[in-house]
Amino acid sequence: MPEEILDANKFVEIANRADYCAIKRLKNEVKLKLRTRRQLYTLKTDPAKAEEILKKLSCEIREV
Repeated sequence: MPEEILDANKFVEIANRADYCAIKRLKNEVKLKLRTRRQLYTLKTDPAKAEEILKKLSCEIREV
């Protein structure tokens, strides 16, 4: 089961060990999904904050 992360800073920390980050853009929110070896982590945020978070990520970024 995916685990939802509510804190953006924790999401960035997990991204250091993630394989990739998938981005799903909806009308008024963005879903960021981190795939690690064992777990899928998700973060729902608004588009402006999502762009700031994406600049901090060190893993591969995939647009879905």
